[in-house]
Amino acid sequence: MTSPVIDLDIDSVGVRGDGIGTNDGARFFVPFTASGDRVRARIESKTAEGSRAALMAVLRPGARAQPVCRHFGECGGCALQHLSDDAYAGAKLGWLEGALARQGFDAPEIAPLIRLKPGTRRRARWALARNGAGAEVGFHVRQSHRIVDMRECPVLHPALFALVEPLRRLASSVLPAGGKGAATATLGDSGIDLLIDLPDIPGLAELEALAAFAESADLARLSWRAGKEIGPVAERRKPTVILSGVTVDLPADSFLQASAEADAALDGAVTAMLGDARKIVDLYAGLGTFTFAAASAGATRVHAVELSAASSRAVMQAATRAGLSGKVTAETRDLDERPLSIEELSGFDTAIFDPPRAGALAQSRNLARSTVARIVAVSCNPATFARDARMLVDGGYRLGPIQSVDSFIWSPHLELVARFERG
Repeated sequence: MTSPVIDLDIDSVGVRGDGIGTNDGARFFVPFTASGDRVRARIESKTAEGSRAALMAVLRPGARAQPVCRHFGECGGCALQHLSDDAYAGAKLGWLEGALARQGFDAPEIAPLIRLKPGTRRRARWALARNGAGAEVGFHVRQSHRIVDMRECPVLHPALFALVEPLRRLASSVLPAGGKGAATATLGDSGIDLLIDLPDIPGLAELEALAAFAESADLARLSWRAGKEIGPVAERRKPTVILSGVTVDLPADSFLQASAEADAALDGAVTAMLGDARKIVDLYAGLGTFTFAAASAGATRVHAVELSAASSRAVMQAATRAGLSGKVTAETRDLDERPLSIEELSGFDTAIFDPPRAGALAQSRNLARSTVARIVAVSCNPATFARDARMLVDGGYRLGPIQSVDSFIWSPHLELVARFERG
């Protein structure tokens, strides 16, 4: 049976990056379309939100631009290269405004979007596959397990992209015929930390190939992972990142902001909102991005709380080396299962939190009932940020200015920083 074909006008771009249009009162989501487009699309499926459709042709262009990458439209890494600059910024800020409006916030103070440059992304996770012709390295096709064999990427830092071709040769050596794996690369200040996911524990021949690769690619560290088991191959230099002047060791596969430029933009927004904060708790602290920024901004005490024990250790070791023992402390704790209590929060005048995309629901409940004077919230998900913000405001906080940062360029992701104050 042939799928129905429709013509429709695209009115907006939704939070997944798809254009949204209506036809006879029905709602349709069409990837790679822009506001103002008149398009022809083939209906593929229906969901509770509306029907999903595949773009067949742009009959009349709207707020469009020429994509900068040959893989755009197939590679799932980018969703928004086809938007004009104004439409792009407008869509991202519109998602934030919409999320806040759904939680009852009227005309919040939102600063212009901070735009970051292409070619700065310092973290990537590539899919690997060995086939009859050799090997493929790249990101997956959108909503597919098929790999786009990467030949260019304007998003990645050049040092990361330079690994792609050597990784093809490595995958041919360490993967079995028809085998699949992955490579996670993090560009730190001492070089690249690379983790290779393999279908099985490597044998001697594979370990020799991995060790030779670490040498030839001048990696700081190379490790392998098979299931839950991780093994070292080579640590030629200690992988490190410098956060607010403090050198922090990178645990294997640890979280880091998307780029050094994103770090700087978010640090600037956070420290500007800290004001005269002196006793600060940094919740979901990771490797201490905001912990060390707060310490350098004049805080007398910063306590970092993080789920990862390896990250907490890295923060404490870095603090000790930097002469910040006593001023900076760290604790390993699952804040979703065991959030800081109202009593524990009473020792701080300011809280910073930067949770994963699911937000800080449990911790926000306690913050809303606490005596903490100021909260600086960092988020990568406007929807869960707005939910948590509603809880804080209902608890007596006032939502102040919001700064958005385009950390993940050309993707439907948005970072933001916001301030809340008591009273």
